[in-house]
Amino acid sequence: MSSTPEPDAADRSDVARLIGAHDLALAALHEITPDTTVGPAAGYTLEEGGVVSLRFENTMPGYPGWFWTVSVAVVDDAEPTVLEVELLPGDGALLAPDWVPWAVRLAEYHAAQALLAAEAEALDDDALEDDDDADDELDAEDDLDDILDLDAVDFDQDGSPILHSGDLDGVDIDELDDSAADDED
Repeated sequence: MSSTPEPDAADRSDVARLIGAHDLALAALHEITPDTTVGPAAGYTLEEGGVVSLRFENTMPGYPGWFWTVSVAVVDDAEPTVLEVELLPGDGALLAPDWVPWAVRLAEYHAAQALLAAEAEALDDDALEDDDDADDELDAEDDLDDILDLDAVDFDQDGSPILHSGDLDGVDIDELDDSAADDED
């Protein structure tokens, strides 16, 4: 696989030497990564300025579709030399999403939280309205049950309900009233 630019006649011999520099490229790769992570040759790309980027398949499990890329060149008619070694994504490679500034992510989070709170409040309001209607019906039934369940124990000597017999919230009002104590003597 090759791409533009097409080398002129003088550079073709250098390009042929660079494309054939697989051993040099593999040696450079093995300096930065174990040889088990480097697969077979996967093509090359002709770059500007007489640079050739040789690609090798990547065998690391977390990087599907990525390629080890070694850029080589001939400088001053010397032997090919390595310019750069890197792991680059190919077509269809798994990539991280575009970077989003923290302030933007935080604003989106706050907006989502406000929306969730509004939805929850709307649901609570609907539930409260339904509960109020149900509570009103239950209260009416409870009042009727209370009246029907009254017996002689529920009334004091004067016939009034217990709450009016002097015991209010666990406090005997008659104990606090001196006139009631005098009446008992």
